[in-house]
Amino acid sequence: MALFKRKQKKLDNNSLKYGVGLITYSDPTSSISEQFRTIRTNIQFSSIDKSLSSVLFTSSEPSEGKSTVSNNVAVTWADQGKKVILIDADLRRPTVHKTFGVGNSKGLSTILSGNDQLEDVIQSTVIPNLFVITSGPVPPNPSELLNSSRMDNLLKELTSQSDLLIVDAPPVNTVTDAQVLAARVDGTILVVPQGIADKGGVRHAKQLLQAVHANILGAIMNRVTAEKSSGYYGGYYGGYYGADDK
Repeated sequence: MALFKRKQKKLDNNSLKYGVGLITYSDPTSSISEQFRTIRTNIQFSSIDKSLSSVLFTSSEPSEGKSTVSNNVAVTWADQGKKVILIDADLRRPTVHKTFGVGNSKGLSTILSGNDQLEDVIQSTVIPNLFVITSGPVPPNPSELLNSSRMDNLLKELTSQSDLLIVDAPPVNTVTDAQVLAARVDGTILVVPQGIADKGGVRHAKQLLQAVHANILGAIMNRVTAEKSSGYYGGYYGGYYGADDK
């Protein structure tokens, strides 16, 4: 593909320190990495009628782990030999450029504002088959950019150019960005940290997503301690729960 030309150096400690932890890259044989692979498999089987071309990850509130989950799931999908594109659509608090140690002078915001073309901003990573589009400079009007026809066209082009498009979106209850994006992708997953997320807040986030007819595939419970979970997923990730699970 003509879009995918850039080469990426090996990630160093600094790139991981200031982004989110990529345990699926740094320790692929760990139990947590295996949990991410199980989550990937569960997501793959969550849509029986049609294959998923685009998946969005969000949370009810900030700092609940949605970037850690989305970025690591992206790595596990790419490890299968699938061409994966990860978009940092959190234009207010971006992290993808830090996690993968790539530049952020250009990105989603500069594409949507008409200042750059897709081939100028898509970047390869150290993980084979995984490409990223960083947020770009923080714009004054994130919601307007994400709700534009340019965003619609971009999503269509990226899904045609990849096996899977993963969108790292802002929290649902904080801004409208996640709702805008969830209405445009094949499926949405809510990340819920056990013992941290407010039950009412999670319900409200689900209601907001349902209001835009988002296809909620389910939820991932993270930050689960061994004491809180006696199941296979005990240790950090509580696993994947279907949209109809209570």
